[in-house]
Amino acid sequence: MRRYNIRAIFDQFPNSPVIFRKIRDYYFVYTVHWTAADAPIGIKELEEMEQLLNRELGTELQYLYRRK
Repeated sequence: MRRYNIRAIFDQFPNSPVIFRKIRDYYFVYTVHWTAADAPIGIKELEEMEQLLNRELGTELQYLYRRK
């Protein structure tokens, strides 16, 4: 992927790759290439994806304490 972008696949939505982009010190969902083969993705699922990816990359604290 391009610089500062990460592509991820989640078990719950295996046919819909999610692109994350880095902002400051953490990653957030930039876009989802959703396909009809997967269930619709809601806001709750997107937030869970962000938290899981940031936990895996060691940036979970920055993600949790970001300004909302």
